[in-house]
Amino acid sequence: MIELKVFRNSDQTISGFELSGHANSGPHGHDLVCAAVSAVSFGSVNSIIQLCQIEPEIEQGTEGGFLKMLLPEGMSDEAYNKAQTLLSGMLVTFQTIERDYNQYITIFEK
Repeated sequence: MIELKVFRNSDQTISGFELSGHANSGPHGHDLVCAAVSAVSFGSVNSIIQLCQIEPEIEQGTEGGFLKMLLPEGMSDEAYNKAQTLLSGMLVTFQTIERDYNQYITIFEK
């Protein structure tokens, strides 16, 4: 199962996320849940880097199954607000995936 942990600041804004595990919803190379989660997560991270012009802290598993991204300290208000919009959109997409495929993905908010 894939676990998504969403990290929040005291003001409830999103400070980052961590994905771990494997969906195993189909054979290797044909796992649609895994493909969807990968596309959404990497697309979100790449969008944050390019559109917010920041370098977040990123950790990845060497064999897949793990991605962690944390926003850096000291971001401008403009970049921070853009990142919040992108991360909120990412979360909505993951919630939609979880609604339809909850046997393969679960979301925790911290």
